[in-house]
Amino acid sequence: MDRSCLECGEALRGRVDKKFCSDLCRNSYNNKINSLNSIYVRNVNTILRKNRKILEELIPAQTAKASRTKLQQRGFNFRYHTHVHTTQKGANYYFCYEYGYLPLENDHVFLVKRTEEN
Repeated sequence: MDRSCLECGEALRGRVDKKFCSDLCRNSYNNKINSLNSIYVRNVNTILRKNRKILEELIPAQTAKASRTKLQQRGFNFRYHTHVHTTQKGANYYFCYEYGYLPLENDHVFLVKRTEEN
């Protein structure tokens, strides 16, 4: 039975269970597989970092207020966040790492920075 390298297609010689003709082909094949799997994760992480940066720029101290429109104009994507914190009163704060927001009425959001204490 003729076997060929999974990367370049060259005929294989040697062990029966051999899949690649060289380390270069093995590494190249695995790098392609891993890069395809990580594209989605890389894109989501880019969005999360951008969201965090926007929140960081808009919070001068620990808290601030802003409009949803202002965040969206800067490129904030409300569909992506790292976690949700629900208060005892039932309010949901959406966080991008240590920076978060609470949706308010009239197109506004309350911005917060989480510290180690809270």
